[in-house]
Amino acid sequence: MHPSSCDTFVALPPSTEGQRIIFGKNSDRPCDEVQEVVYFPARNYDAGEKLECTYIEIEQVAHTYAVVLSKPAWLWGAEMGANEHQVCIGNEAVWGRESADGDEALLGMDLVRLGLERADTAEKAVNVITGLLEKYGQGGSCTEDECYFTYHNSFLISDRKEAWLLDTSGKYWAAERVESGYRNISNQYGITTKIDREHPEMRGYAQSKGWWDGTSQFNFATVYSFTTTARIEAAGSRYYEGKKMLEKNNGHITAETMMDILRDKDSSINMEGMFMTTGSMVSVIPTNPALPGVHYFTATPDPERSVFKPFVFVKHINQLKETTSPSYGPDDPVKKKPRFQSKPNRKHELFVKHEVVEAIIDTHKDRGKKIIESMRQAEKEKMSEMEEILLHGVEEPDFLVNLFSKSVKAEMAAYSKS
Repeated sequence: MHPSSCDTFVALPPSTEGQRIIFGKNSDRPCDEVQEVVYFPARNYDAGEKLECTYIEIEQVAHTYAVVLSKPAWLWGAEMGANEHQVCIGNEAVWGRESADGDEALLGMDLVRLGLERADTAEKAVNVITGLLEKYGQGGSCTEDECYFTYHNSFLISDRKEAWLLDTSGKYWAAERVESGYRNISNQYGITTKIDREHPEMRGYAQSKGWWDGTSQFNFATVYSFTTTARIEAAGSRYYEGKKMLEKNNGHITAETMMDILRDKDSSINMEGMFMTTGSMVSVIPTNPALPGVHYFTATPDPERSVFKPFVFVKHINQLKETTSPSYGPDDPVKKKPRFQSKPNRKHELFVKHEVVEAIIDTHKDRGKKIIESMRQAEKEKMSEMEEILLHGVEEPDFLVNLFSKSVKAEMAAYSKS
């Protein structure tokens, strides 16, 4: 099996409607993995405090920003998420000439969460991720399994005014600024000759390995990629299909457009099989800093059979209990060495309810069709409510404290009736 997973998208004016940035990502992971949606408030720390990530401990910073994350339940980091400053980040697995079979270090998913917790702009997130990458490195198994599955990472990062594409290979990296239009990435390097920032030794290292002659125009993807593999070809197909759908809607890209793209199965962007889409995210970020962003998450597999539910950053948000998986603390098999000797039950409340409804959809065609129609209607109604907030701002923040949780409870209530 060659996992070839994940697609991330960003659209900026003038490709979008209403002076907004639209960010979207499907997280394609092992089909039995549970993805949770969790919230962590902003927090201050004392000097010298340490932070335990998935595999290693690093130095904590004095202040972290509030974040909402969609993450595999077994690890510390996240596949995708946003922070209170409307920075959004998603990562992709990439493979190239440089071996990814290193020691345990920071996972790319750890770097996603660290970038969100520590950066209030997209460019600062590039600084955070690359600084940590150079200090601690990237490595470790990316699945909850004894089968060692490793990769390097690409990141798509956006804020209210721009986006950054960040490609990494070991500790080396290149970054490209995207100031307008649209961009999508799959499991392949996306930066070619437009490089706005880079590791100072990145070109010299490539030359020392014989990957670049030192005189021809430098193309990061050409220099650092494999020449060809089935895995890269599969990613390329999804990349081009995603790009075509963005092109088709250029000038009119909305949250609904992005959700439709993430639900598309013909392109394999909505992936099925041993690796499948286990969680999805769409964020709507007005360029006007006075207006809030709205972040939609499914917290369940297969966006075609899931509901995108809204989250808005306000003060005093409560824990998202219905989409938070059980915690096993120091007894977690991930923490014990040797790791991954067993898999505990990580299903959260919404996941369990959704699993039952998925089975009904699969086995009862007419009944399943009505359930999906009901899902879409509930989603549409909630998005209409969010449109008022996106246009006019938040008048009563306390009404949004339980926005996501209330939407989840409404979804579960509908499932119970089904």
